[in-house]
Amino acid sequence: MGNLRSVQKSFERNNCQAIVTNDHKIIMNADKIVLPGVGSFHDGMSKLSNLGLLDILNEAVIENRKPFLGICLGMQLMANTSYENSKTKGLGWIDGEIVKFNFLDNKGLKIPHVGWNNVLYKGNNLLYNGIPNNSDFYFVHSYHYRLNEDVITGVTEHGYQFVSSISKNNLYGFQFHPEKSQEPGLAIINNFIAL
Repeated sequence: MGNLRSVQKSFERNNCQAIVTNDHKIIMNADKIVLPGVGSFHDGMSKLSNLGLLDILNEAVIENRKPFLGICLGMQLMANTSYENSKTKGLGWIDGEIVKFNFLDNKGLKIPHVGWNNVLYKGNNLLYNGIPNNSDFYFVHSYHYRLNEDVITGVTEHGYQFVSSISKNNLYGFQFHPEKSQEPGLAIINNFIAL
């Protein structure tokens, strides 16, 4: 869901073949897997289920430990649950839930959070190698991850600090869009290719 071509082009700009597919054989033979997404959590999980991708993703990513990159909705889908529109079960790969921004004093901030914002790195994320801390990346979202695991590698301020990146074993997730984030975003893509 979303602009798959822009994600594909960001890999091609880094001299990497990227195939957009729901073919199980291609997924199992891939070196790495990227799940980009824009839209609602429920629709994203429904599409994965309707395309028969839930089992194959679990096999490829969790059992076979292929490097996995979740972008925006793709990161959120790794959660146990989302409360967007209705309570929806996620992939359950990283313990946590997806919740809506909630500004108690309305601080004049808008939802969705759209535009450029900086990311403060925390912990270790190989995909930030060579990219200065507090670099700006492009965001478009109304919901964010509330984690129950210590896997946070980046936080961003929008009314309060929220999780903007995570990393656990072979799993990498970014709430922002690397493919729309100019040079720092392309560097993230290149670091993922180089894993």
